[in-house]
Amino acid sequence: MGHIRARKETGKLYFDFKYQNIRCREQTNLLDTAPNRKKLEKMLDRIEAEILLNQFDYRATFPSSTMLSKFESIQNKRRQLQTDTPLFKDFTEQWFSEMKGSWRISYIDSIRHILDKRLLPTFGEVDVSHIKKADLMSFRAELSQQKKKNGNLLSPTHINRHMKILRMILTEAADRFEFLTPFRNIKPLKVPKSDIEPFTFDEVNLILNMVRPDFKDYYIVRFFTGMRTGEIHGLKWRFVDFEKRQILIRECYVRGRTEYTKTDESQREIHMSQPVLDALKAQFKVTGEISEYVFINSAGLPLNHSNMATRVWHPLLRHLGLRKRTAYQTRHTAATLWLASGEAPEWIARQMGHANTEMLFRVYSRYVPNLTRQDGSAFERLINEQMNKGVK
Repeated sequence: MGHIRARKETGKLYFDFKYQNIRCREQTNLLDTAPNRKKLEKMLDRIEAEILLNQFDYRATFPSSTMLSKFESIQNKRRQLQTDTPLFKDFTEQWFSEMKGSWRISYIDSIRHILDKRLLPTFGEVDVSHIKKADLMSFRAELSQQKKKNGNLLSPTHINRHMKILRMILTEAADRFEFLTPFRNIKPLKVPKSDIEPFTFDEVNLILNMVRPDFKDYYIVRFFTGMRTGEIHGLKWRFVDFEKRQILIRECYVRGRTEYTKTDESQREIHMSQPVLDALKAQFKVTGEISEYVFINSAGLPLNHSNMATRVWHPLLRHLGLRKRTAYQTRHTAATLWLASGEAPEWIARQMGHANTEMLFRVYSRYVPNLTRQDGSAFERLINEQMNKGVK
């Protein structure tokens, strides 16, 4: 934020502000009086607004300033740098090779797919410093008109994922080659809030009673542990501790590979309830001696998410007349049942692999009143009990 100051030697006012991270002091011939300060402060407000909008013309505002030659020199240097900036495709490959060592394998695959399918074909032959805001907005508009294999338009979440990667690349390029990133003031698309759809306890019982016997133990574990799909498909017997009644989440199975869990917080120990303990003991008799993985297919490999969804899960829901939902709702079901039973939120958050209880309350809190009848009546009973103690 700039200031209007007065020189002690002359008593005259001057501007003191920052432009392009350089301190600028521009002298005036106005004496330090209240009206003159007010006049210059109003002018300073306009200058700072124009700087913020990238519309400030230093020469037009201070035509006799000694700073003009300095800014022209900086501009010439930037123009020279910009003519030497690499093509988007070349810088992107360098950026990708530098960054992928810190990413999960599945994330590397996702970014590679977005780069090869959309970002490189669109921007590959353009210098990174020549990509403008208008180009980015046009690209996003084109994405909003593209359709997926199922015929649906790309979702705001999907589009934002593309723009996020593009932002990461151009921000890094702007830092290295000293140009202004074109992503300034581009906000992500608004993503409609989606409600979770956990199963009721009656629906859980119905599913467990009707599912194929060879998958019953699998779904018991899913419904009553809150494990993610990749976590349960990648679960190995060495991470099942029957003595301590714990499931150790250390790996997950994604796209045919075992890798690190989604986040550091996902590394956790899940307590086995009795149904889960019994289910895993029964499953050990089936796969414990023939595979390192707990749940496997007929070929002895970890279960495939797509096959499970199309051949077991969705046909079962249709057969039972239940609303179509992804198997991931079993995780939400575990959380709501834990809440309904009155378990401590901190404990539930640890079981789910959340860093804290914030997500728990944000995502699941609205189910608590319906499932537990904790609708304020407990607080009302407490007040009545305490107030009645004073009534003789």
